[in-house]
Amino acid sequence: MAVARPLGHNGAMAESPAGNAPELSVSELAAALKRTVEDRFGLVRVRGEISNYRGQHSSGHAYFSLKDQNARLDAVVWKGVFSRLRTKPEEGLEVIATGKLTTFPGKSSYQIVIEAIEPAGVGALLAQLEERRKRLAAEGLFDAARKQLLPFLPRTIGVVTSPTGAVIRDILHRIRDRFPRDVIVWPVRVQGETAAGEVAAAIRGFNALPEDGPIRRPDVLIVARGGGSLEDLWAFNEEIVVRAAAESLIPLVSAIGHETDTTLIDHAADLRAPTPTGAAEKVVPVRVDLLAQQTELARRLAHAQTRLIDTRASELRALARVLPTPDDILGARRQSLDAAASSLRKDMRDLVARRRIRLDSLARVLADHSPRAELNQRRGEFNRVADRLGLARPAVLAKRADALADMSRRLDRAMENRMVRGRDQIARRREALATWHGRLAPAFARLIAQRRDKLATLEKLRASLGYENVLARGFALVRDENRNPLRSADAISPGQRLILQLSDGERHATADGDSAPKKPARSARPPAGQGSLF
Repeated sequence: MAVARPLGHNGAMAESPAGNAPELSVSELAAALKRTVEDRFGLVRVRGEISNYRGQHSSGHAYFSLKDQNARLDAVVWKGVFSRLRTKPEEGLEVIATGKLTTFPGKSSYQIVIEAIEPAGVGALLAQLEERRKRLAAEGLFDAARKQLLPFLPRTIGVVTSPTGAVIRDILHRIRDRFPRDVIVWPVRVQGETAAGEVAAAIRGFNALPEDGPIRRPDVLIVARGGGSLEDLWAFNEEIVVRAAAESLIPLVSAIGHETDTTLIDHAADLRAPTPTGAAEKVVPVRVDLLAQQTELARRLAHAQTRLIDTRASELRALARVLPTPDDILGARRQSLDAAASSLRKDMRDLVARRRIRLDSLARVLADHSPRAELNQRRGEFNRVADRLGLARPAVLAKRADALADMSRRLDRAMENRMVRGRDQIARRREALATWHGRLAPAFARLIAQRRDKLATLEKLRASLGYENVLARGFALVRDENRNPLRSADAISPGQRLILQLSDGERHATADGDSAPKKPARSARPPAGQGSLF
């Protein structure tokens, strides 16, 4: 196909603006842009507000945008990364997202593939905390009806906290001072990325202990941590910890931070203590106070028992004075017993007589329905049925034989029809195969001819664009001794060996002149046989 090119001001054909730039397909250009963006922005941290978040896609991935007052950036979180995020995306939440930039060729856009999300500042944390508190409260996790009463004197106390630090020492010291009890410590991290998962696993682990196992199941749990900032205490605001506390069948006391610190686990716990030491005071009473109270109650009980015995003795003496004698009480009862005995003998004789008459009547009925009489009746019925069956058997056999013969004839006709249809189908398939075979050979020949024409066209294009045609118009290609092309005069040194390639062969030459070559006069020519360029 001929291509029209614009003419220059002197009528000559103007050069193409593209020059020697290679042609790229859309896919190749998109792939090159993708590699450039990913290499330049391999890891970035972007701060912005989450927008257009509609939850996870059916595939498990999440798509949304990060925006500020001037720009918007598409974002995606893959399914495997979404389940590991500490902070889940929420509409309107300002976050700091960590990930890498990439492009999406299908829309000619760029996006960030997020690997981690964290709230941007304390304000965002408080907003997220309030939203999570309302959502969990709506589920009923903080209802007072769910709260359990603490045991008055637990035998075993479970503590979920860090094994190091002042918190566990304060709890053990206060329990030992008030009322020594067995304490089981489940060591966890109380700060960091894995803290929430470890605390939830510890609460569920204590609840999973069997009551009669080698490790006694605690009667009450204490989840404790010292004071800190909102970020330090954030693990106890995580949804997994709150749900584990709400699901605990063991009464749970939360003692997180100082008295002014409030976390979501405080709402889900059965009791909130202002400090870890306060939690120890709430789960066990003071042993000395209990002993004093027990002594006082024992004294009062003994005094009350003495007074009660004296009162009952006085009442017994008063009642004994008005109590009738045994003969007064039993006289009427003895007379009633004698009368009842006489009446009972008469009633027994009448009852025996009635039962004997009833037994004689039943004996006569039983004789009429004895097993022997029943057997004779059933034998007669069986004989009558056997006679009827013997008469009907030949007719039934003949009818079944006729039906079997008819079915055999129908089966033969069906098999014959099926064989005929199968032969016809085979014949049609053979004709179709012959038709396709006849069409395939010409089509293959046409395809080979088209491919040959295209190959010849490409060869002509290659020949027209090759440098051999340029050499045929009188130009020469200059190379150094290593056959590398030389494109400028500055690249040639005096005395350098050169190779000149012409249209009909190659010649060797030597460069002369100064390091800064001068332009020779138009009429100057090198002596014959010298082979110099200048």
